[in-house]
Amino acid sequence: MNRRRGHEEEDGYERLHRKRRRVSENQEIEDRLESLILRVGEKSSSSLESNLEGLASVLEADLSTFRVKILRILTECAIRMPEKCTIYATLVGLLNAKNYNFGGEFVDYIVKTFKENLKCGKWNAARYCLRFISDLVNCHVLAASSLLTLLETLVDCANEDSVPQVRRDWFVFAVLSTLPWVGRELYEKKESQLDHLLVTIEVFLNKRSKKHWPALKVWSADSPHLQEEYLDCLWAQIKKLRQDNWSEKHIPRPYLAFDSILCEALQHTLPTIQPPPHNDGDSYPMPRVIFRMFDYTDCPDGPVLPGAHSIERFLIEEHLHNIIEAYHLERKECAAQLLCFPYKAKIPLEYCIVEVIFAELFNLPRPRYLEICYGSILIELCKLQPATMPQVLAQATEILFMRIDTMNVACFDRLVNWFSYHLSNFQYRWSWEDWEGCAQLDPDHPKPRFIREVLSKCLRLSYHQRIKDMVPETLAAFVPLKPEPIYKYSMEGAASLPGTEAAHQLVVCVRNKCTPEEALNVLRDLPNPLREGEAASTHAASYNPLKIDVFVQTLLNLGSKSISHSFAAISKFHYVFKILAESEEAQICVLRNVWELWQRHPQMVCVLVDKMLKTQIVECSAVATWLFSKEMASHFVNAPLWEILHLTIDKMNKHVSKLSKELQEAREALARADSSSSDSEDESGSKKKKDQDKPTEEAVERMEERLEMGHTDQKRLFLIVFQRFIMILSEHLVRADTDARDPLTAWYTTTVGRLTQVFLLVSAHSLPLITWYSTTMGRFSQNINFEQTM
Repeated sequence: MNRRRGHEEEDGYERLHRKRRRVSENQEIEDRLESLILRVGEKSSSSLESNLEGLASVLEADLSTFRVKILRILTECAIRMPEKCTIYATLVGLLNAKNYNFGGEFVDYIVKTFKENLKCGKWNAARYCLRFISDLVNCHVLAASSLLTLLETLVDCANEDSVPQVRRDWFVFAVLSTLPWVGRELYEKKESQLDHLLVTIEVFLNKRSKKHWPALKVWSADSPHLQEEYLDCLWAQIKKLRQDNWSEKHIPRPYLAFDSILCEALQHTLPTIQPPPHNDGDSYPMPRVIFRMFDYTDCPDGPVLPGAHSIERFLIEEHLHNIIEAYHLERKECAAQLLCFPYKAKIPLEYCIVEVIFAELFNLPRPRYLEICYGSILIELCKLQPATMPQVLAQATEILFMRIDTMNVACFDRLVNWFSYHLSNFQYRWSWEDWEGCAQLDPDHPKPRFIREVLSKCLRLSYHQRIKDMVPETLAAFVPLKPEPIYKYSMEGAASLPGTEAAHQLVVCVRNKCTPEEALNVLRDLPNPLREGEAASTHAASYNPLKIDVFVQTLLNLGSKSISHSFAAISKFHYVFKILAESEEAQICVLRNVWELWQRHPQMVCVLVDKMLKTQIVECSAVATWLFSKEMASHFVNAPLWEILHLTIDKMNKHVSKLSKELQEAREALARADSSSSDSEDESGSKKKKDQDKPTEEAVERMEERLEMGHTDQKRLFLIVFQRFIMILSEHLVRADTDARDPLTAWYTTTVGRLTQVFLLVSAHSLPLITWYSTTMGRFSQNINFEQTM
């Protein structure tokens, strides 16, 4: 009996072992198939054609077992690696020629994927899906008439009423961007239908509003390079392609080698595809302006840079953008992939790469990735290509510097950040002597301001003496002052100041590790200047500026050794800050004293203000009011002030977004708990646990109140900022008119640019707001009073 049981156990073990072995073998085959599909088209000892033919035979043999896996991998590869679209289309064409049923299944699968991407708002994936579907026409998998029906349906979406323009734009862009791949085939087989499609697109483009265009331009002038809106530029490139009989020289077309096989295959037709309707929560890609920095005259002898309206320029730039998107998290790999660009022998690759990277960096309203991402990639490119890339980058920097007079202020700041970071990685070597003429220009002129701000940012990454030594004597006036605190209570003549004695007592007290209450006790007997003389009748004396002056300057001076020391001082005496700075006027007084102490070290001011916002010592509205105060007028165009304003706006926006997200999650949790409680009343244990996790209605109401308060604070911040801008610019125009002076000074241009920058920061994802702003600023640039346009 024991022997029999042993045999049964052994048989069971063998069955289990065989099952595991079978599963393991299947997994190995799946992994091998996936690897083969992924790597097809890479460098190999065999030709691409023989690799495709061999892979098609392998996949055909495994279709019966791994059909779903093969469908999924082919589709995902075509979307994630759009540069290999024609390779995978050829592979599908060969499989369709061998197995018609599989071809039909693949068409159904790619159509399903296309619909899902449209429904989920994955616009890039949907566009690559459409491109792949179009390329299947070239491989005789799909009928040309069937594709044209789909393209016409998509273009019809551009004529929908009561939908955002960005939605209509996307459908036209998606159709136009597929034509380089399939235009020739449609031209040969369905010329009249193709012409009708293009006429419909041209009518749409002629009626389309482009009021957002001025706000998204890198330069305010279109010389020497025209800054075109992206759809206009692509349309010009498609028209040029059409003039050339739809012939281009960039897209690899491996299916031409299999034309005799593919042309005998039966073709499929696409099912009816109706894009999903617009929903209020849908988000679409924002419009952009095509960045141009080089033309063929800027490139030395060698391959010629394709013209701005040649389709090759579009294809090259899109391919480079895709490489950056795929590898932006790995700077070394990204640089290597950019330099391994196919067809690099046919183009001046370094110029194309630099132009594309700066296009991403200067993209408005915001770059796609962190600014430092592009700086780090450029550094790696210089390391990998030391013979050419540094020279091209230096040439690009000179071109940007020469055109900086008309550069958008947001792009100006990004250029400052990049250039200072780049210099810090190459020993701060630069031909500063070439810029000596800037010392004779107006200090508010963009060129001297650029040098001044670059050196200020370099100081953050180095030390003062190093910056001083690297600049020639003629530019010494641009070197920032040594970053050290100005503590007035220890300077000459401090004895006559009213708070000196209390300041010295506070120093001793803090060094003896006093408590916040003891520090307040030291300040207790200081008189309030607002209650003396004429000030008493005009102020309610809700705060004591002398107490704030003594406390803030003394405490932060004691913590001036490092940022960490300052943060520790703020944390320990947070209670004192809250007591002294209860009102907005008191908070502005705190900020004024921070600036007075650290005005030679703008980075420290920025860091301390950020810390005070996080710890709620000061409110965002107080920061905005302080920045636009008359005391800060002489520093108004300096970058550090705008850095503080931007972080303040960003912090407020994040706070409101966080409250909104928390409220939405609480509402969803409450709705789920209510619905599940009615369905599972019998399961008392699980119901009890759900009740514990369920937010109460009172908690949701409190969240709603906090969100409402957040929205109120946000509106108040924006109102303060824009009202102050209106007042400052209007005053300037009135003074210029009174004095019969030209109002378009460097200061005025910079201030209007700062207003644009702030507005784009506020409305980064809203095309209607950007459009309204562009229209308004178009009037304002003609010296019309801004208040009349509100």
